[in-house]
Amino acid sequence: MKKLLNKTLLSFTIYSLVVLLASVPTYFYFIDAIWISELDENNELIAEKIEHELQKLEFNQTELNQSIILLNKIQPNTNLEKTNSENIIIDSTYTIFRKNPYLNYEDINRFRGLSKTIKLNEKNYILTVESNLEESSETVVAIAQITFVFLIVLLVGFLVLNRVLSVRLWKPFRSTLSKLKNFNLTNNSEIEFKKTTTFEFEELNIALSRLIKQNIQVYQTQKEFTENASHELQTPLAILKGKLSLLLQEKELTTNQYQIIEEMNTTLTRISRINKNLLLLAKIENNQFQETTTIEISKLMSYSLEILEEHFEHKNLTIQTHIEPNLSKDGNPTLVEILINNLLLNAIRHSNQHEKVSVILTKEKLKICNSGNATLEEKDLFNRFVKVSNSSLGSGLGLNIIKQICNSHKWKVLYQFENNFHVFVVEFS
Repeated sequence: MKKLLNKTLLSFTIYSLVVLLASVPTYFYFIDAIWISELDENNELIAEKIEHELQKLEFNQTELNQSIILLNKIQPNTNLEKTNSENIIIDSTYTIFRKNPYLNYEDINRFRGLSKTIKLNEKNYILTVESNLEESSETVVAIAQITFVFLIVLLVGFLVLNRVLSVRLWKPFRSTLSKLKNFNLTNNSEIEFKKTTTFEFEELNIALSRLIKQNIQVYQTQKEFTENASHELQTPLAILKGKLSLLLQEKELTTNQYQIIEEMNTTLTRISRINKNLLLLAKIENNQFQETTTIEISKLMSYSLEILEEHFEHKNLTIQTHIEPNLSKDGNPTLVEILINNLLLNAIRHSNQHEKVSVILTKEKLKICNSGNATLEEKDLFNRFVKVSNSSLGSGLGLNIIKQICNSHKWKVLYQFENNFHVFVVEFS
């Protein structure tokens, strides 16, 4: 996962690289055009100077011819020759590629030339002046090299600025993030964010303060409802169960009346269990089990097996255990005990008579297996009020409680069906 500034740095780097690379041919085009324009102007000045100097000397034809021969020899890339045409040729410029006769090695150079007609001793002469254009290519190469150096400097500057800006600009954000990580609804205290001069971060802090305040109010309301429901619902249920127990003691009851009362008592027991389980789920989701200690989970497992021994014997179940001694885990003792008991009760409730239940506890995981006829639907297995069988004994909340307890401890619960055995595995983090 990349940091935000690193993502923008990559975009800026690619953009800078594209711009700088595109600048090289742009430099070449404009420098070449400027260079050609300057050479045309220079050739024009040379031609005018030659014409002016020759006219000023006022040579006779013989002296003029000798001077032209000497000029063509000593003046590089310049040629003056007589033309038989009486018409004056319009000045023209051209670019030509040819070997440079003044170099000691074979090389084709580019030349910019000017041809114009000049008048000497009342006769027309064609003056040709050429200048080497290779210097423009060399200049472009030099500019490209310099551009590459500046690109490196630019990239290094981006990296340094990225680090500096990351510390300075994101300091308010990191302060806010740190306080959010340490925030706990159960403390019932709002967060006071530091004032910042950055508009966006200040808006974020204001929005977060408003959101946290609302969440605290909702949490408090839900917590009060949970606590009130625990008392208000359990009390009438207990009274109803007491009244039904008194009715069951009446001697005048008929068999039909006794059966109806017994069914009502069973239903009330189930309602009471569902109520307790829902309240437990609400407390887990509201993070009301904050206490964490080091739990001797090996002893806790042995204790739970001992407590539930009668339930195993009632269904004539054989228990096979492999519990590593002296295992400890950090967690909430109450929730971990509920987790173990629910897994064991689930295995007992959904095992056939005279079958086998396997319990394996290691440092990495807790594994409980019980016999079964067919695999369970994993999609909704850990949802609320989803029963794994047609039995009416369960509340449909046991597996959801197991899931929520594992989530609160950052553990992982898995289900598999192997060799006609239901396998529930809790993987410790």
